[in-house]
Amino acid sequence: MDAFYASVELLRYPELRGLPVVVGGLRDQQPTPLADGSRHFSRLRDYAGRGVVTTSTYEARALGVFSGMGVMKAAQLAPDALLLPVDFDAYRHYSRLFKGAVAGIVPLIEDRGIDEIYLDLSELADDTLILARRIKQAVRDTTGLSCSIGISPNKLLSKICSDLEKPDGLTILAHTDIPQRIWPLPVRKINGIGPKANEKLALLNITTIGELAQADLRILQSHFGNNYGCWLHDAACGIDNRPLVTDSEPKSISRETTFERDLHPSHDRATLTALLTALCVRVGDDLQRKAYLGKTIGIKLRFDDFSTVTRDVTLAAPTADPLAIRRAARECLRRVPLEKKLRLLGVRVSTLSSNTVVQDTQLPHQWELPLMAEG
Repeated sequence: MDAFYASVELLRYPELRGLPVVVGGLRDQQPTPLADGSRHFSRLRDYAGRGVVTTSTYEARALGVFSGMGVMKAAQLAPDALLLPVDFDAYRHYSRLFKGAVAGIVPLIEDRGIDEIYLDLSELADDTLILARRIKQAVRDTTGLSCSIGISPNKLLSKICSDLEKPDGLTILAHTDIPQRIWPLPVRKINGIGPKANEKLALLNITTIGELAQADLRILQSHFGNNYGCWLHDAACGIDNRPLVTDSEPKSISRETTFERDLHPSHDRATLTALLTALCVRVGDDLQRKAYLGKTIGIKLRFDDFSTVTRDVTLAAPTADPLAIRRAARECLRRVPLEKKLRLLGVRVSTLSSNTVVQDTQLPHQWELPLMAEG
């Protein structure tokens, strides 16, 4: 889906179309009605406090404002951009609508989150281009929103292609098109290459996907490790053998976030506390919404040297309570030496069971707990 959260907001506030709009920040940034029937919207320059950009319109992205960026930094880049709070209930509603519209045309679907799905078109008799246009029109008719489609032999290439002609794009790619269409792109276009990997590749004079495809595998493995180095080379060559996963029963539910900058466990304790809290709340919300309980709580940490550690703990009874998830995550953190800066934090709940009675456990907006036990 194209700038999904922002596009949903523009359905509600059509007067903002064509303007730089940022979704994120605090919930008290709601638009207020004026006497003449118009609405007053907050602007980034008036924002104060912590907060992260959830998404932005393409007009805001042209000013350098992207998801995951701190709202205060975004305010420096685009002070006149308009600011809206997130509304996940609305986004989930439109997510169900667009996925239902697609499912009426293509039965084999892998759900990849609130705004993205993978489809297997290989068993359908229709012409590929006609089929893609039908999907796009069905989504627009059902939701009023546009989507971008990338069609290729595998998921990795389709992910790249879906971004090539946004918004409202449609790209069809064969393996023979890779040198011309994919190799000139910057390496960061490959899903799985983040800012730090991009920087390390640049130090090796590798800035495009084509240069990565032609790089010596041994050099990549020496700098990134055997597995990740091999994956980098395969991805640059368009190799991806992952199957479509259509099983609707999840084995786990997780949330993770990669930081805009590396965070120090002590110096950035308050920021990390807020991020951990938000992840636990979102995982708990996901569990309750999907009617699951989980018994095993885990954390994922990726450090600034790309090393990754995981820890988990199994509770006596399954839960969907964010407070219980937070306590368990905190227990896991005590078992990790936090001596290096962090670039990613994740929370995962597994050993799932169906919950026939879902309780809505809401936490205060300013819920704060220490990241680690003192001492």
